[in-house]
Amino acid sequence: MDKTALITGASSGIGYELAKCFGADGANLVLVARDLVRLNQIASQLQSSFKVSAKVIAADLSRAIAPAEIYRETERASLAIDYLVNNAGFGTGGAFVETDLQTELDMMQVNMVSLVHLTKLYLQDMRRRGSGGILNVASTAAFQPGPLMSIYYASKAFVLSFTEAIANELRGTGIAATALCPGPTATDFQRRAHVEHIRLIKSSPMGMMTASEVARIGYRGFLKGKVIVIPGLMNKIGVQSVRISPRAAVRRVTRKLQEG
Repeated sequence: MDKTALITGASSGIGYELAKCFGADGANLVLVARDLVRLNQIASQLQSSFKVSAKVIAADLSRAIAPAEIYRETERASLAIDYLVNNAGFGTGGAFVETDLQTELDMMQVNMVSLVHLTKLYLQDMRRRGSGGILNVASTAAFQPGPLMSIYYASKAFVLSFTEAIANELRGTGIAATALCPGPTATDFQRRAHVEHIRLIKSSPMGMMTASEVARIGYRGFLKGKVIVIPGLMNKIGVQSVRISPRAAVRRVTRKLQEG
């Protein structure tokens, strides 16, 4: 695969595992995250394992200017980005009236605004070349409102809706757009969001999927051109149950799952 994939949030979790998927297929990599030391370690490892090039860009996507800086950096390096993987994102738990506003504004910037900004910049280049792909990491949270985690759930609903819309617009162009919608996954997300204790995490009937499992399923779906990929049977069942249930019931159940 003589292609280049840019992956945000590549220093750990699903982003790191997606980088391994692309690298294993021979794609060169541009790895984006805040932790430069960790990025350099990962780049060295992936270059050694898969014999691909791996450029690192340290960037904080909660800064509004970060997407433009990333784009300029790849332009300076004369890198054509064939695949854009918008994986960076985070959540925070708690009642909206009590949670920290700046944290939520940063979350909206990372989860939605920077994702759109990067997609706009790189998609225009893909359109000129007539090929490429966008893989946006959403969540099963995208399919319902999330009391006690309201902004995170809403941000993932935005990602899903946005991805579905542009996937339709891009039909026939040679460019694919996929929304990967994992359920609870064993990453550092829960600790950072302070939700390790909630029922959704503690009572998952089959345990959380691993980041590696989620990435492999998402990557295969992306290569097949699927618009929505939901890894795991229980997650698929959960999403379908939301679709056929009354909205009031969905809100009540989700609230219970988000409680400690």
